[in-house]
Amino acid sequence: MKLVVAVVQDQDSNRLSNALTKHNFRATKLASTGGFLRSGNTTFIVGTEDALIPQLLDIIRDNCRSREQLVSPISPLGGNADSYIPYPIEVEVGGATVFVLPIEQFHHF
Repeated sequence: MKLVVAVVQDQDSNRLSNALTKHNFRATKLASTGGFLRSGNTTFIVGTEDALIPQLLDIIRDNCRSREQLVSPISPLGGNADSYIPYPIEVEVGGATVFVLPIEQFHHF
């Protein structure tokens, strides 16, 4: 048994949720915020059998794509203003960060 924790950008959240449901994966969906851009993310928590991990990772990979986006950096709060960039920059966002953890026990009541 494995616990999969997938952090995805909000733009990919509905597409991934629908794909997981279509392939009979139960998932808990949590709102989260990224630390770098402080933008909205969704964290999916999925418990599944070891044999289904490749299928689950394929579903996540197929539904969470990275893309380029212009962002305005947040001004430094009490930090060094020398490193602050006052104009929008293009960064890569999206995709998924996925953790696969072993589970000793699983109970469904």
